[in-house]
Amino acid sequence: MNRFARNMLARASGGSVALSRVWPGRTDRLIIAPHDLRTADATRAAEIYAGRFVFAGKIVNCHGRSIFDLEPPSEDWEVALLGFGWLRHLRAADTALTRANARALVEDWISNPNNKRRAVARRADVLARRVISLLSQAPLVLNDTDNKFYRRYLRALAREIRLLRYTMVDIPDGVPKLQVLIALCYASLCLANQAGQIRSASKKLSDELQRQILPDGGHISRNPGALIELLIDLLPLRQTFAARNIAPPPALLNAIDRMMPMLRFFRHGDGNFALFNGMSATPSDLLATLLAYDDTHGAPMANMPHTGFQRLDAGQTTVIIDTGPPPPAGVSHDAHAGCLSFELSSGISRIVTNCGMPTTGRDNWRPFARGTAAHSTLTYHETSSCQFVEMSAMKRLLHGSPVTSGPVEVESYREIVQNGTLLTTSHDGYLAKFGAIHRRVLMIANDGARIDGEDTLSPPQGGRFKGADADYALRFHLHPAVKASRLSDARGVMLVLPNRDVWTFEALDDKVDLEDSVFLAGNDGPRRTAQIVIRQDARQAPSIRWSFVRSTASPAVTNARRNARREPELPL
Repeated sequence: MNRFARNMLARASGGSVALSRVWPGRTDRLIIAPHDLRTADATRAAEIYAGRFVFAGKIVNCHGRSIFDLEPPSEDWEVALLGFGWLRHLRAADTALTRANARALVEDWISNPNNKRRAVARRADVLARRVISLLSQAPLVLNDTDNKFYRRYLRALAREIRLLRYTMVDIPDGVPKLQVLIALCYASLCLANQAGQIRSASKKLSDELQRQILPDGGHISRNPGALIELLIDLLPLRQTFAARNIAPPPALLNAIDRMMPMLRFFRHGDGNFALFNGMSATPSDLLATLLAYDDTHGAPMANMPHTGFQRLDAGQTTVIIDTGPPPPAGVSHDAHAGCLSFELSSGISRIVTNCGMPTTGRDNWRPFARGTAAHSTLTYHETSSCQFVEMSAMKRLLHGSPVTSGPVEVESYREIVQNGTLLTTSHDGYLAKFGAIHRRVLMIANDGARIDGEDTLSPPQGGRFKGADADYALRFHLHPAVKASRLSDARGVMLVLPNRDVWTFEALDDKVDLEDSVFLAGNDGPRRTAQIVIRQDARQAPSIRWSFVRSTASPAVTNARRNARREPELPL
């Protein structure tokens, strides 16, 4: 009933002129426009003027009709259209023609009665994105316009903000909730007569940042991509507070300071993020923009205990490991069953990855991508270590498919040993159903030329495996740029990297297979790749030892040795 009442109030605020005059937060002018850090492409302005709208890999031609009257080819495309982020491309062109085109499109949106009935348009995260876009691109739309359009623009913007303010009940937890609060903060700072709203919006945003941004700087959803999505709005928000001569909330400053080091933590040598918990292709343009605001420029931290990740760096080699339980159910709609999975890179070449998620068409791949088999870890009896909501009716009610069960106890212990760094981890995701605990030990050599690992399945002390079958598979998904060929003894795989470095995977006691896999997080969509697979039975062979070793004949090693020989000896 509460949800119904709030929705009815929101609808009334959008359609009643009389009610809007007494509604809290009435405004009569725009004071400031926030900066948009997202990359703009001026060449896309010509496409939009020609009636070609390219979003989420789909193209729609208007052919003289209103773009808002056409049937969207996909939900991702509709989200991009109704978020109005494309206005920044028109602003980048900065011509009288593009400004007129922007005004015409906004006027079309304001005057089209069908827009109020579009479900996606009223979705909280889309509405928040649209409010931020209309505020940040206001100079484009309002430049050289008349007072009549200016008033109509502000009234439409005020309606969107009121609708956003009174749809808080239906907002999914996590990033969408923060995006709504960020949009409301922007609105209170950018519009006149909003002093009371500034205090209220700042307080709500501060409370939510303290809840969602963990002490080590990770997001509560454990999705690395959430950091990019949030920082690209939080950094301009900090600037907007300063432009209004208002001190930013300490929680906002603290959250940014904690989140920035996490950008470097999740980066491989090629600049891409590790693929955990719903991470897609890294938006390199946005990441470069964010890193320009990072004043520390230090080495990435090794341990993120609150978010649940470990990083091993040695020489040019990097290993990033998921050592945390699944996030709380309310923010687990994109969480994956990848506990103890890891990614390996050498220099600018990624070697072992998880499959990740595609940028578009995520719903088609989601069931596979979230499963444990899509991660570089151990899968027991072809079962994921986490279970998700599968009934379609429950998915609609819960705004997605959250995690219903998974690892409860996830342990990790890190120590420096004589020859390198040793990481000992375990999780109990298979304990309740199969009576098995997965333990993974990783050791990286001091020079980064060797990674040794051991995966073990064992019942708890005094227990035994449940069920008749105890089969399991150990998987290492390879990056598409890696060329893999199985060795003649079927106990190893030779891996040739794009820079001609050669690594060898070995499991001397077990047969190694090369099977097909898919890399979902490519910039050009899903790509075919390979995976190293070892299959065993936990009752007969509960442990598998394996290693990745860089060949001493690799160009990187040879050049390093050549450079070392050329260095002059230091005087005694």
